Amino acid sequence: MPARTVLQQADITRALTRISHEILESNRGPDDLVILGIPTRGVLLAERIGSMIAAFSGTKVPVGSLDVTLYRDDLGRNPTRAPAPTQVPPGGVDGLTVVLVDDVLYSGRTIRAALDALSDIGRPKIVRLAALVDRGHRELPIRPDFVGKNLPTAQNERINVHLFETDGDEFVTIDFVGQGLTGDGFVGDDEAAK
Repeated sequence: MPARTVLQQADITRALTRISHEILESNRGPDDLVILGIPTRGVLLAERIGSMIAAFSGTKVPVGSLDVTLYRDDLGRNPTRAPAPTQVPPGGVDGLTVVLVDDVLYSGRTIRAALDALSDIGRPKIVRLAALVDRGHRELPIRPDFVGKNLPTAQNERINVHLFETDGDEFVTIDFVGQGLTGDGFVGDDEAAK
C-alpha cells in the first residue's frame, strides 16, 4: 500500500504560522518565551516558529534544542540515534515560558523524556507543547497545547515528516508498516514510526 500524502509544503507553512500566532496569543506577546525543539525535525520546526514569532512581533525569541535520547524509558529495548547536543539559549529557562516543539506526537513518551531533560537544565515558569502532527494513541496523560494537524491513525500506520533541511522536500505522509512496532514506534533517528 503506497504512502498517502496528507500535508504539502503550503499546509505545513500554514500550520506553523497558526501555531506561532497561537503561541504569541497564549503568552500575551514574545516576552519571557523560549522555544526548544526536540531533535531532529522538532529543532527545525522550532527554528521556523521562532523566526515567525520574530516576524510577527518584531522581537527575536530565543530558540534552542533539547535532546531527550538518554532520558527515554526504552533505551534498553530499542535502537536509538546518537545523542545530539542540547543547546539552551543564553539566559537559560528559569522562570520563563518554554514551548517544546516536536514533529509528531504519538505515545507521549518522548515528551515525558523531554520534561525530565528540561528539569535537569532549569525550572521554567510554564511548559507548553507544540506538535506539527498529533496522531493519537497516547500512553501517557500528555496533550499538546498547539497542534498543526490532528491525523488519527491506526497502530500499524506511520507518519513521515519530510522537511527541506533534512530531506530535500517538504510534505507529510501516512503509510502502512505492518506488525512489529514497539509501544511508541521508536525505531531510529527520530520516532520514525510516528
